[in-house]
Amino acid sequence: MTGTASETPHKSAAWYTSAAWCFVMVLFVLCGFSGPALSQDAGGGDTDAAIPVELVAPGISTDELAYRLIPLTKSELDPLSTAWLGIVRDKTAEISESQVALLNDPSQATDASYQALARMVEERAALFERFSMVVDAFESKGGDEALVADLRAYRDSVIFNETILASPRAIALAFLSWLTRSDGGVAIAMDIGVVILAFVALLIVSRSARGLARRWIGRVPNISKLLEAFLVAAVFWLVIAVGLLFVLAALGVNVTPLFAMIGGASFILAFAFQDTLGNLASGLMIMINRPFDEGDYVLVGGVGGSVKSVSIVATTVITPDNQVIVIPNKNVWGNVITNVTASDTRRVDLVFGISYDDSIPDALRVIEETVRSHPLVLRDPEPTIRVHELAESSVNFICRPWTKTSDYWTVYWDLTHRMKEALTEAGLSIPYPQRDVHIRTGEV
Repeated sequence: MTGTASETPHKSAAWYTSAAWCFVMVLFVLCGFSGPALSQDAGGGDTDAAIPVELVAPGISTDELAYRLIPLTKSELDPLSTAWLGIVRDKTAEISESQVALLNDPSQATDASYQALARMVEERAALFERFSMVVDAFESKGGDEALVADLRAYRDSVIFNETILASPRAIALAFLSWLTRSDGGVAIAMDIGVVILAFVALLIVSRSARGLARRWIGRVPNISKLLEAFLVAAVFWLVIAVGLLFVLAALGVNVTPLFAMIGGASFILAFAFQDTLGNLASGLMIMINRPFDEGDYVLVGGVGGSVKSVSIVATTVITPDNQVIVIPNKNVWGNVITNVTASDTRRVDLVFGISYDDSIPDALRVIEETVRSHPLVLRDPEPTIRVHELAESSVNFICRPWTKTSDYWTVYWDLTHRMKEALTEAGLSIPYPQRDVHIRTGEV
């Protein structure tokens, strides 16, 4: 094995490189290597697994290493991970020697020395990256959990202790050096720029897709505005989500764990958000079955108003006095829904009363003439005017003309006004509630 930092405080980097390779070869021999082949026990039998020399070359690229790790078995990855431990240990020893030299001789603590130290740390970071790839492959193929934990603990301990002991000057120089590296700060800045540009491009593409979807869905007959709005919004967010996944994959981010996380979290969220999912299902039922549409006046859940919008969880209603009320979709779909404006025409129900002393035929004539003279009352179907009730204080007539739904309240209020004046002009009275009181007196 290579010497420790205290044994060789002034040896050159070339010596440490040679020592690292010697350490690797010693490890191979101790683990059972004979020449280029290693006798391993894979799956219960003895096999000779030849590991390419490139796998322990510090300069191997991460892409090449990733491909070369794929066919290796657990028994082949075991000594390989130990060999990479020796490589990163030797580089760490070299860094420690340089730090000890600067500590013992402050005159050598120049910017050039710190920059050289920062370069060694960067080189060691690249080695740690490859070391982690080997350890991850070893773990994924059923490697010893205790050994995997020890290997990762070594890496974490080295980084933690060096960070704690590093001087502010060394950290600042290392950070500045990292910022100007093509594979450091510059690469991250480029990645951030790519993400921003990709997000802007995704917004443009998603908006274009939303416009195309709106035009295409608008051609579908008998589709509600609510369902149209929902589908258009779904297309917009789906394009953004898929586009972001492609961008992350292009930047080298492994999106497979993201899908696994979503799959596991969805099972838990299904229980945590039962009410929300119920509202979502009810919202889809409202959009598909179309009991009402945007702009309709509805009575639902004890609330009356015009429908403004329906989201995946709630329905927004605006009352006639301009109050905005949000009703959970579960309460909407689970209650009786009265759609006042669903039909083109609507019947106006009115009741008028005259005195018992007045003429019923005259009253019928006045009511009919008043109703027929109104321009918003429909001729078909014909109005219904009948004597309806002999009430306590009056003889009541029902008056039921038909009008367009949009004219309902205009006809209701106009006829009430006109009928009072017409009955008064005809000498017919609308009596107040009255009672006859009979008083009997008896002899004392």
